[in-house]
Amino acid sequence: MAKDRFHNAVRTALEKDGWTITADPYELSVGEVDFEIDLAAEMLAAERAGEKIAVEIKSFISRSAVSDFHTALGQCINYQFALEEVDPQRVLYLAIPDIIYQSFFQRRFVRSVIERTQLKLLTYDETEEVIQQWL
Repeated sequence: MAKDRFHNAVRTALEKDGWTITADPYELSVGEVDFEIDLAAEMLAAERAGEKIAVEIKSFISRSAVSDFHTALGQCINYQFALEEVDPQRVLYLAIPDIIYQSFFQRRFVRSVIERTQLKLLTYDETEEVIQQWL
């Protein structure tokens, strides 16, 4: 599977934030279905030791943010169900550029879908390679 355009920027941002990357990609299987989530990471710092996350990275650079959103949401729903079966302690995040969060993700419908699906987001600055927000 091809890596997202900003894959390395998000990986670097997570490492700067104190996360240890444990898989790139994070492969898991449920029954006969195989999945590849972009990254798995673990926090080793004392105050947050043992926290585990999986991160699906999206750039939202196609002509249609709506189409990108459909794809990302579908993947995340499937990944969430898969994680619940094989790695329930790991929290899934969708990583999106902060500029997309500040624009497209502020639309009422998109906010409603995020809230109703309880999708966790992390926003990143692809140029500075830093995490902007954990949502």
